[in-house]
Amino acid sequence: MELAGAIITLAGSVFLFLGALGLLRMPDIYNRMQAGTKATTMGTLLFIAGLALGFHQEIGVARVVLIILFVIFTNPLSTHALARAAHKHGIPLAKDTVKDDLAQDEEARTEPEGEGK
Repeated sequence: MELAGAIITLAGSVFLFLGALGLLRMPDIYNRMQAGTKATTMGTLLFIAGLALGFHQEIGVARVVLIILFVIFTNPLSTHALARAAHKHGIPLAKDTVKDDLAQDEEARTEPEGEGK
C-alpha cells in the first residue's frame, strides 16, 4: 500500500511540475491560468490521494475527502474569476489567439434592441 501511495504521489508531483512549466511557457495570462489550473488541480488531487494511501493510519479518510472536494471546487472557480477580472481590466490576449468569446458576449449585451449582426 505504501508503494502505491508513493507512485501516486510521484505522479501528482509530475503534474505539479508540468503546471509550473506551463506557467513559464505559455504566451499570455489566460493560457498560463488554464495550464496552471488543470495541471495543479490534477497534481494536487493525486498528491493528496497518494499521501492518504501511503499514510492512511495518520490521515483520516474524511479529512482527505474534504481537502479533495475543496480543491476540486475552488481551484477552477477562482481561476475563472481571475480570468474574467483580467479580461475586464483589459489585459491583452496573445497575438495568436483566434477567438475571444467573452468580448463577443459583452458586445452582444451592449448592442441596443433591434440591431443584430
